[in-house]
Amino acid sequence: MHDPLLAPMTIGPLSLPNRIVMAPMGQGRAPGGLPDAAYAGFYRRRAEGEIGLIVTGATAIGHPRSSFDDNEPHFHGSPLDTWAGIVEEVHAAGGRIVPQLAHAGLQGLAMNPPTLPGIGPSGVWLPGAQVGAEAGPGREDGQVMTLADIDAVIEAFARAAADAHRVGFDGIEIHAAHGFLIDQFLWSRTNRRSDAYGRDRSRFAAEIVAACRAATHADFPILLRLSQFKMTDYAARLANTPTELAELLAPIVDAGVDLFDCSQRRFFRPEFPDSPLNLAGWVRSLTGKPTIAGGGIGLAKTSLEYGEANIYATKATVALDHLDDVRERLARGEFDLVSLGRAILGDAAWARKLRLGQFDQMEPFEPQISLGLN
Repeated sequence: MHDPLLAPMTIGPLSLPNRIVMAPMGQGRAPGGLPDAAYAGFYRRRAEGEIGLIVTGATAIGHPRSSFDDNEPHFHGSPLDTWAGIVEEVHAAGGRIVPQLAHAGLQGLAMNPPTLPGIGPSGVWLPGAQVGAEAGPGREDGQVMTLADIDAVIEAFARAAADAHRVGFDGIEIHAAHGFLIDQFLWSRTNRRSDAYGRDRSRFAAEIVAACRAATHADFPILLRLSQFKMTDYAARLANTPTELAELLAPIVDAGVDLFDCSQRRFFRPEFPDSPLNLAGWVRSLTGKPTIAGGGIGLAKTSLEYGEANIYATKATVALDHLDDVRERLARGEFDLVSLGRAILGDAAWARKLRLGQFDQMEPFEPQISLGLN
């Protein structure tokens, strides 16, 4: 029987050899916004390892307040030459790669935050919950975006999309998850505007998608990463019902998005009561668009199910516990692709070894080793 994880797929003109996606993960090795020389080899090894699609970590678009961290790669100016070289390396190895285009807004968890103050839809940032806890009442105020600010950010996303198309990337992913700027517009707790961007929380995201589409090509793949949870609030929800989620996503679909990358902390957890569908399953069902599911694939069940304190097991092991469940969900069309993060950091050849059945040769994720550009 053919493995659903290894089935080919197309996204517009983009052909993928399998359903395995490298999740976007920042490396923090880009002082001044310039990616370290090791980035090219890092991504090339994942392409050689037969990852179907590589999504880069977040890259800052060309807006003065877009950076999440001073060591985050930029996607404007001189770093574009470095990105062009990275694309060449990945393509030479037979891989496919898209950049994740991002604006941090008021996201405030960086180790080396930029000096410029952040901006957001309502100037409201809600720090608070870490693992398993509700966000506290505390809030921090930043600068409220004017309509001119909104236009400038939309234009910066469009320029980044055009540059991605020009230097040869296979598409783009727009970062609208985890409390970054677009997500701050989507979430009612941080979007308290009374204008059109508050009455329609999807409008900002939809206008960015439409601008990126206009700046590239009709069939240039545009992915959008979505999450309910935030990096500081794991209990946060953009929508409490499927109906609310459908209403939130409809304008983004109409704007021209091709695929939703649905981020969950645990891919196997149902998103709404009375249905086994996860977030990617619901988004696919509601929009008709293909989706990526992720969250803990390749990690041990015990670590996943019993809390983050145990997420990096004391004895590093390769865990394939969830793969049968993943295969069943792929086969019945709940979602279309799966993203892996730490498992692929630990072993660049994870997909190739899966195809060859070399399970005993898979390398475990060890944070002291794998969080570098290995």
